[in-house]
Amino acid sequence: MSNEHNFITYLETLAEDRTALAALRRGLGQPPGTVAEMYPYVVQRLPKDAYPNSWTEQSYYLIAALYALHPKSTPEGNLGTHFAQTLDPDPERNKAVERRFTALLTAHPDDLHFYLRQAISFLKSRNDGVPVNWHQLMWHILAWGNFDKRARVQKQWAAQFWRHRGDDASKDKE
Repeated sequence: MSNEHNFITYLETLAEDRTALAALRRGLGQPPGTVAEMYPYVVQRLPKDAYPNSWTEQSYYLIAALYALHPKSTPEGNLGTHFAQTLDPDPERNKAVERRFTALLTAHPDDLHFYLRQAISFLKSRNDGVPVNWHQLMWHILAWGNFDKRARVQKQWAAQFWRHRGDDASKDKE
């Protein structure tokens, strides 16, 4: 399986289209798939087997709104990697990042849209905007609806986040 996702490739063509991004951002904070302004950009891109209110359909609407919020992209890493890039030399500040990351990591599928919106807003606000591997995130969101696949994604994110934290801790001891 290619790491690229066709829907993200499509969204990347909209990165400079302010009208499209504004329409997609209207979905932020709303239940995925309930904002009519998003339909022209999402409906025709849904897989044929995505039935209304399915996890797949919700994932497409969610990722479209999040991408419109922060279209800065990278082909590397996952959300664990991206959160690790926000770590600060101040350990107290890192505690807040870790709490935020852990809340995202343990999010129930019904609440994922809320925690992801916070996570992407946070990444956008840090270090001139931490870029997101949108292709990887799309695959991971699609997997989040399945318990076994979600567990694998959680472990991947955790490994990347705490691996980087471990690197920082070992530097402090030197």
